[in-house]
Amino acid sequence: MESERAILAFAALAQSTRLDVFKLLIEHEPHGLPAGEVAKRLGVPHNTMSTHLAVLSRAGLIGAERQSRTIIYRVRLAAVSELASFLVQNCCAGRPEVCEPLLAELSPCCPPATVKNEPVHD
Repeated sequence: MESERAILAFAALAQSTRLDVFKLLIEHEPHGLPAGEVAKRLGVPHNTMSTHLAVLSRAGLIGAERQSRTIIYRVRLAAVSELASFLVQNCCAGRPEVCEPLLAELSPCCPPATVKNEPVHD
């Protein structure tokens, strides 16, 4: 990731409503939310929400998909991963033990799904 793209992403998130939108959308991955639902949940007028969604979209942090007459917004998880990697790319000067607490914080919030009929190992 180039510095300019990272700055654009951080600038998009540096506004309280847009940060709230991003956090709400990431909570609803992988299904996303319609624009109207995002506006309703955050108590923001639809035209104002449209502007915030456009800023986040231009920054590459979210994407939109039309489903009939509804536009569903989702977080672009690959972009979030790229942004996080950009922040820590030179972390700890090659000393991975120093980075362990940070990496633990960045580990997935949900355990991997298990396949049915897969034996459980203790």
